[in-house]
Amino acid sequence: MTKTTTAIIFALGLAACGNGAAKMLETAKFEELQRNTTHARELYQQILQSYPSSPEAATAKERLAALDAQKP
Repeated sequence: MTKTTTAIIFALGLAACGNGAAKMLETAKFEELQRNTTHARELYQQILQSYPSSPEAATAKERLAALDAQKP
């Protein structure tokens, strides 16, 4: 399985467990701390897609902007 496929399956699993946005955000922040920014970005983007009006979406948007600002 590819990383993207794994991330999507993981995200869908979290969404099915209730309060998926919060769990995805927590995981994305952890991935960011682990310097796995590719996976963190995927999760932030999934939050924006799946939960666009949630408070977590606002945080995801901020984190994506911060990650973009760090690009060389």
